[in-house]
Amino acid sequence: MNNLNSIIIEGNLVRDPLLRSTQKGTSLCTFSLASNRFYKQEGGFEKEVSFFDVESWAKLADACYNLGHKGRGVRVVGRLKQDRWNGTDGKQRSRIAIVAEHVEFRPEFKRDGSGEENPAETAASADMAGEAFEDISPMPEDGMTAEDIEELAVTF
Repeated sequence: MNNLNSIIIEGNLVRDPLLRSTQKGTSLCTFSLASNRFYKQEGGFEKEVSFFDVESWAKLADACYNLGHKGRGVRVVGRLKQDRWNGTDGKQRSRIAIVAEHVEFRPEFKRDGSGEENPAETAASADMAGEAFEDISPMPEDGMTAEDIEELAVTF
């Protein structure tokens, strides 16, 4: 029986997403997410920022790459994954990343010449996002080898 391993996180993309493919052609999109937490201190509020690495696979990876850009708001539902490897210095290394199973992009309101928000573009973006995320398998179906994972290792 699997243990519970689930995460929901909201934030903004730190930089534009990166899209790569495994040797077998499976898409992998990686991006970094900044999530803010505000808390009250004497004399006002303080802000704490945490950064998280996210990876998405297959069709979800393609959608994340096409819809995401630096600063865009996003909600990620997924699971935590720990990667372990030996560094070039022989020491064991590890990192924890979020494997996305569902991604929602916040609507973007663009201003037209009159200075008013244009919700039609946002609705089109939301419709496209809905189509992109239907029936998406978050992990590659063709299996990953240690070489594939090593090839895709990225330092954020």
